[in-house]
Amino acid sequence: MEKLLIEKTHSSPHIFFDSDAHVLTIEGESFPENTAKFYAPVFRWLQQYIAELQDEAARMEIDIVYFNSSTSKILLDMFHLLDEAVAKGKNITVHWRCRDENEMAIECGEEFKEDLRNLPFHIITYSDNGES
Repeated sequence: MEKLLIEKTHSSPHIFFDSDAHVLTIEGESFPENTAKFYAPVFRWLQQYIAELQDEAARMEIDIVYFNSSTSKILLDMFHLLDEAVAKGKNITVHWRCRDENEMAIECGEEFKEDLRNLPFHIITYSDNGES
């Protein structure tokens, strides 16, 4: 399966889904003009990846500094997709990374985590110097 790379812009995040390393990364800011259109190829790739995933452990690393409500809905849909995959036996975890002073991101991560039944969802905070 080919890797998915979407370069960041002023309003969209850097996305790199590496099917070989089983690491799916989303980082930056996310407030694209048409959120559904921007994330459509991400969902298509993710659905195919989940279908092909065997016993490997996969990890989604998310470090979004700022995102709008449309992105929040997309992320929740993405997490539900992963949650269903874990319920069916896939080995997937999410690392929700955010700066320790970014209260909005921490609260959103906690809300996402509460909404999931099966998907291991870890909130990892860090300081500007990179220490957790």
